[in-house]
Amino acid sequence: MNKQDLINNIAGKSGLTKRDVEVVLNGLLGEITDALSSGDKVQLIGFGTFETRKRSGRTGRNPQTGGTIEIPEANVPAFKAGNKLKEAVK
Repeated sequence: MNKQDLINNIAGKSGLTKRDVEVVLNGLLGEITDALSSGDKVQLIGFGTFETRKRSGRTGRNPQTGGTIEIPEANVPAFKAGNKLKEAVK
């Protein structure tokens, strides 16, 4: 399912227009992105938690030349599923 499929499904089930659903969905994704970029976490009880995790630096290998490269540490987004989501998927 892609973003447009999600918008269509929500619009069909809620009776809202596709445009309204798209505005709300884009707003939600924007707020989650803003929170993660500022170091906060977003917790949706029963669904899951969006957070950032620190990935440590490491030594990698360039596949074309075979030479070693240093990969710097980075903050990466992560998602941990909540209990209701885990149960629904089982």
